[in-house]
Amino acid sequence: MSKFYNAKRKRNVFDPKSIAPFKLSRSKLEMFLNCPRCFYLDRRLGIGQPGGLPFTLNSAVDTLLKKEFDLHRAKNSSHPLMKVYGIDAIPLAHEKLDQWRDDLHGGIGYLHQPTNFLLYGAVDDIWVKADGELIVVDYKATAKSGAITIDADWQIGYRRQLEIYQWLFRRNNFKVAKVGYFVYCNGKTDRSAFDGKLEFEIEIIPYAGDDGWVESALIAAKQCLLVNTLPKANLNCDFCNYRQASSRAEK
Repeated sequence: MSKFYNAKRKRNVFDPKSIAPFKLSRSKLEMFLNCPRCFYLDRRLGIGQPGGLPFTLNSAVDTLLKKEFDLHRAKNSSHPLMKVYGIDAIPLAHEKLDQWRDDLHGGIGYLHQPTNFLLYGAVDDIWVKADGELIVVDYKATAKSGAITIDADWQIGYRRQLEIYQWLFRRNNFKVAKVGYFVYCNGKTDRSAFDGKLEFEIEIIPYAGDDGWVESALIAAKQCLLVNTLPKANLNCDFCNYRQASSRAEK
């Protein structure tokens, strides 16, 4: 085993004997909800899932949307799309916004005392109403025909993502609106030619979040990491199924 892999697998691994707060990202909590076994392998044993390819096109859309909304943030004005959808708010100007948007600088976090987990995540945007209530906003990009929705079974991770951000801002003593928004960019494939550019239609989709599950999920994740045995394989997990199939083939 290479020294590089040894160093990588030891980074931020949960130690049951440690009294220091344990940093847990939003995506790792989502991993636990999807598959406790993969979560245990990753956070307790340091064996992470193989990394996926970077979504560079999606990242480009995120970056451009942030620049666009930042123009209105600087002018303290509402974006035209917000007016079209009847959203009475403006992009929030806050000294910590850059930090909240950046995982590498901590995002927005909260130390959950019952588990000693420092849960954190990086939000795409925050809007604010006239009464000071914050609206959590997430950017998404796709390319599909038909209506854009947020209620498909496979989109549960999107919904939980927004709800975790709502929970984090509430725990940081902000007043947070129940309804958040997904700014969804849909790449159009019905144009006659590419012509060196990809055109998008942008929709804003409201979602009434419910963060009541976050507390119990954190407690369950902590209990998972405290035991000294691997959770059972998840039959609905592609990674678990691959490991089992390859193990059988090797034997």
